[in-house]
Amino acid sequence: MPSHSSFLLMALLYFIILFTISSSSAQGPPSPGYYPSSKLNSISFDQGFGNLWGPQHQKVDQDSISIWLDNSSGSGFKSLRPYRSGYFGAAIKLQPGYTAGVITSFYLSNNEDHPGNHDEIDIEFLGTTPDKPYTLQTNVYVRGSGDGNIIGREMKFHLWFDPTQDYHNYAILWNPSEIIFLVDDVPIRRYPRKSDATFPLRPMSAYGSIWDASSWATEEGKYKADYHYQPFIGRYKNFKISGCTVEDSASCRPPSVSPSSSSGLSRQQCTAMEWVQRNQLVYNYCQDPKRDHTQTPEC
Repeated sequence: MPSHSSFLLMALLYFIILFTISSSSAQGPPSPGYYPSSKLNSISFDQGFGNLWGPQHQKVDQDSISIWLDNSSGSGFKSLRPYRSGYFGAAIKLQPGYTAGVITSFYLSNNEDHPGNHDEIDIEFLGTTPDKPYTLQTNVYVRGSGDGNIIGREMKFHLWFDPTQDYHNYAILWNPSEIIFLVDDVPIRRYPRKSDATFPLRPMSAYGSIWDASSWATEEGKYKADYHYQPFIGRYKNFKISGCTVEDSASCRPPSVSPSSSSGLSRQQCTAMEWVQRNQLVYNYCQDPKRDHTQTPEC
């Protein structure tokens, strides 16, 4: 029969293991080893973007913009030009407190050119209640959102930091072979082009917006936007756009987020991404048994 000291030793080892696991999780992912945002110059808001809707709910201050939602309106902005590919990034700071039902977003879309049949690449922050963390939702739509046959490709994450305390960099790299989502230069998701049918290929513009999505945003619509807490504010700065516009020649190539200057990720970047997906991923459409995966053959 084990002695009392053996039990104490086993208990001590158990707590050391638990502490090590929780500490490594709290510290965040390992270094990706390469920081593409540092290779690109920031642009002012006016250099790259303009108002899309809700101008009375926008405040532009030199290189930054604040947009807000209240019970009269939300707000959105749009890049001055459409792109065929590129790197699209912004530093964003989110509203603390009760934000259920509210979406703060940074995304690519061509909905205005192809209503009901558009492409989209999303970074969306799903508002929450004060006792729970924000959810960052990444999504890819390919020719069909809005036509009654919406096929989302959602992967949702909890962040390893509090996104309301400071600005953090969020970016989308979209090139002819892949889409990579990055948070503070850490790749969190890579969506490769496996076929033309499952990949957005038409030109898109970059957008930011804040709006009421009470019907689905927080725990499938369980918690709604509560305008006792208005205004809900999204703050954006440190904009970075580098890509190929529709006017650029066919030889134009978007920047790489890999140190090898080619598509794909380095081994160190993959290790960081695997850490995020192991520790922070809370939903993956490919692993949802309720989904019809004949509609998402890339799974």
